[in-house]
Amino acid sequence: MELFEILRVALTSLKANKLRSSLTILGIVVGIFSIIAISTIIAMLQTSIEEGVSSLGSNTFQVQKWPAVRMGGHSEWAKYRNRKNITTNNFDDLETKLVEAKAIAATSSRGGRIIKYGNEKTNPNVRVYGITPSSFITRDWNVESGRAINQQDYRSGRKVVVLGTDLLRKLFKNKSINPIGEEISINGNRLKIIGILEEQGAVFGQSQGNLAIIPLTTFNSFYGGRRRSLSISVMADDKENYADLMEVVEGYMRTIRKVLPGAENDFEIVSNESVMKQIKDMTLSARIGALVITGIALLAAGIGIMNIMLVSVTERTKEIGLRKAVGAKKKDILMQFLTESVVLSLIGGFIGIILGILVGNLVGAQMNATATVPFDWVAIGVLLCVIIGVGFGTYPAYKASNLDPIEALRWE
Repeated sequence: MELFEILRVALTSLKANKLRSSLTILGIVVGIFSIIAISTIIAMLQTSIEEGVSSLGSNTFQVQKWPAVRMGGHSEWAKYRNRKNITTNNFDDLETKLVEAKAIAATSSRGGRIIKYGNEKTNPNVRVYGITPSSFITRDWNVESGRAINQQDYRSGRKVVVLGTDLLRKLFKNKSINPIGEEISINGNRLKIIGILEEQGAVFGQSQGNLAIIPLTTFNSFYGGRRRSLSISVMADDKENYADLMEVVEGYMRTIRKVLPGAENDFEIVSNESVMKQIKDMTLSARIGALVITGIALLAAGIGIMNIMLVSVTERTKEIGLRKAVGAKKKDILMQFLTESVVLSLIGGFIGIILGILVGNLVGAQMNATATVPFDWVAIGVLLCVIIGVGFGTYPAYKASNLDPIEALRWE
């Protein structure tokens, strides 16, 4: 009952000075809003990116020419561009040496392709993947109907294709037609459909089913394999062997590509974890910026809270004296004013959190990112509000609790 009474008196006092309270709350709102909004946007992007990179099978990493996330200027880009391509011979040598892996596969891809079936055709936005058969394992591709590409298809360079679900819907609007066995054209090259992939889900709101998969040998005959660098996917038996396998592959690739001892790798080893680390490093500056803004806004808001509470102590001196005269103890007065300070801070914090989540999700939605709530930063925001309320409210509360009741009663 005492706690409820303290809260009631605190709210009554704040209502009596609406303008002053509102201006103080505004500083808290700005500070908490900035960090929650930016954290929400970053969390949404990280979730969507994680969904995208996790299209690799579990315990799988890739060896490729380019880093997963390219940063830096022209000179940095030129360094990667001047690396030797990862070739089919590199893959064959690694596959021969690497007996420790559960699966190893090579892929190459090309976007902007047009696919035709009869009078139906797609926009020039289809990505065609040239693969070795084990890619279905390392990339976690499952065939819903028909079959996957096998070793005979790969070795013979057969003109066969497995379609994604988006292509199936675009090309076969007449659902009575069984697509298995039908022929399609990819930029003038005719291929026989042998399978349809399961639904792949979406990343950043974009479906992953807008793809066609063909044997790597067939892909190279269409698009010139020597001019294109492969991506090699390696899957470990389990999580315990994952890190060791990565080191083994790095050693083999340095030997195969004749990298001198002490020289930097001329290839990248990319895993889901390494991509997420790069994304977090890229977003670190945004978080630091948000923390600086938050710190400045909350400092200003804290000073505002201290000022409003000091003014409140002065205005309510007679009230304090009266309460002490009828038996209120120092700790009661201290708790009264400290509660008012914390309530003032928490009101601003809750408004800032709600606005930050709403605006953050709205901005993230424009980028087709997955909606989320950064619960860790919400908890941090609430904690900051309590710290600001207690930290900047302690002195006014202490001053109020130490007023002499006789002098306070004579205050006019």
